Amino acid sequence: MVGAVGAAGFFALLIVLVWQVAATWRAKMLASREEQYKQMTLKYQQLLEDNLELHRRSLDELSETRRTVSSVEKMMREIE
Repeated sequence: MVGAVGAAGFFALLIVLVWQVAATWRAKMLASREEQYKQMTLKYQQLLEDNLELHRRSLDELSETRRTVSSVEKMMREIE
């Protein structure tokens, strides 16, 4: 009887240890995943900022092109 109680206690201890190891492993995996999400968010933010800068440059170039075309049109009208 004492041996059965001791064996049951030993197996209960093993179950608790395995459970805690699994819980620790899961927590580490979740923390790692969260860090990856943070890195992805920072990269996405940088890409958005880069895209915004490219868009601003494109608008500036388009405005300059419009001014140039307008100037050329004005010159063409004056020549006629």
